[in-house]
Amino acid sequence: MGKALIIGAGGVAGVAVHKCCQNSEVFEEIMIASRTKSRCDALKAKLDGGKTKIYTAQVNADNVDELAALIEKFKPDVVLNLALPYQDLTVMDACLATKTNYVDTANYEPPDTAKFEYKWQWAYRERFKKAGITALLGSGFDPGVTGVFSAYAQKRHFDEINYIDILDCNAGDHGYPFATNFNPEINIREVSAKGSYWEDGRWIETEPMEIKRVYNFPEIGEKDMYLLHHEELESLALNINGIKRIRFFMTFGQSYLTHLKCLENVGMTSIEPIEYQGMRIVPLQFLKAVLPDPASLGPRTKGKTNIGCIFRGKKDGADKLYYLYNVCDHEECYREVGSQAISYTTGVPAMIGAMLVMNGVWQKPGVYNIEEFDPDPFMDALNRWGLPWRESFNPELVD
Repeated sequence: MGKALIIGAGGVAGVAVHKCCQNSEVFEEIMIASRTKSRCDALKAKLDGGKTKIYTAQVNADNVDELAALIEKFKPDVVLNLALPYQDLTVMDACLATKTNYVDTANYEPPDTAKFEYKWQWAYRERFKKAGITALLGSGFDPGVTGVFSAYAQKRHFDEINYIDILDCNAGDHGYPFATNFNPEINIREVSAKGSYWEDGRWIETEPMEIKRVYNFPEIGEKDMYLLHHEELESLALNINGIKRIRFFMTFGQSYLTHLKCLENVGMTSIEPIEYQGMRIVPLQFLKAVLPDPASLGPRTKGKTNIGCIFRGKKDGADKLYYLYNVCDHEECYREVGSQAISYTTGVPAMIGAMLVMNGVWQKPGVYNIEEFDPDPFMDALNRWGLPWRESFNPELVD
C-alpha cells in the first residue's frame, strides 16, 4: 500500500521496523535512515527476506537540506520521526519542503533548555494545512496511547471528563545499579526537571519528585510513583471536555533515585557545557555515553510495565469512574522483537500512527495531537499488534 521513511535506529525504531515488517500489507517499502548507517544496516540484516522491502541511508537529522533530499529521493507516503526530540523541527521543515506527511512520538525540546512543550510544533499548523499534509504529534505510549485512551473514554463512556491521572509503572529489573530504559539524556532531563500538573485552568509547579504516591498496579502490585510534568497534559487539557485536573505519575525504585540524586549533586546531569582538557563537553551527554545503551537492556530485563489512565467524570448526570490500561511483559517483548517493553510500548504505537496516516484513516491537513482523531481504529490496532488494552470500572483512586 505504501512507503515509510523511518528516521532513527535506536530501540524504539527497532521495534517500529519489526512491526512495519509484520504489517507488510500496509508497509510495502520502508527506508531506515540515521546518522550512523551501520545501525540501520544491522536492522535491515535482521529483517531482510520478508515481504517488506527495506532500504537504508545515512542522514543528519539536524540538516533540513539533507533530510529533504532523502525524502525527494525515496518519496515516502509518511516520515516517521524516531530521532531525538531536538530534531523534530528540522524533520518537520523537510516534510513541509517536500509535502510529505509527518508522525513523531515526542514533542520538540530545545537542546539548551530542559523544557518540552508543544508551542513550537503547534506553530506549524497553518503551514501544514496550506501544504495539504498531516502532522501527527506524539504517537508513542505516553504521549500517544494515553491520548487515544482519553479520546476513547470521552467518546464511549463520558459526557465530560473532570479528572485524569496518567500512571506509568515500569516494574522491570535489568540488573544494573543504574540505567535508563530509553535515551538517558532525555530520560534524566525529564525526571530531574520540576514537576507540574493542570488544575482549574492553570499550571501548578512542584519541585522535582516532590509529590509521591503509592499505587497498587494490576498484575504488578504496590509501587512508589512520583508526579512529573509530561507533554500530553498540555494537549489533553485543551482537547478533552470538562477537564478540572490532569496529572502524570511515574514509578521509580529507590536505587534509581539514589543514583540520580548523587549524579545531580556532582553536576553530571547538567546540560550547561564545561571546559575539559581544552574541549567543551556537556556533562549529561558524557553521562549518556558511559551508561548502558537502552537497546542493550532487552535480554536482561524481566518483569512487566503497566501504563494507563484513570478517568473521573459524568455520564447522564451521574458520577463515573473508568480505568484503561495496558500490561506489557519485558521478556515476551524480547522474544518477539529483541527489545524490552519500554521500547516496545513506544514502537508499536509509532507504527500504528504511521499506518493510520498513510492509509488515509487519519489524514487531514494540519498539525494534530493524537487525541484529536477518532480513537476507534487505533484502539482496534492496539489489540491486533501487541498492546491489548484492559478496562476497569471500579479502580483504586489516587488521592
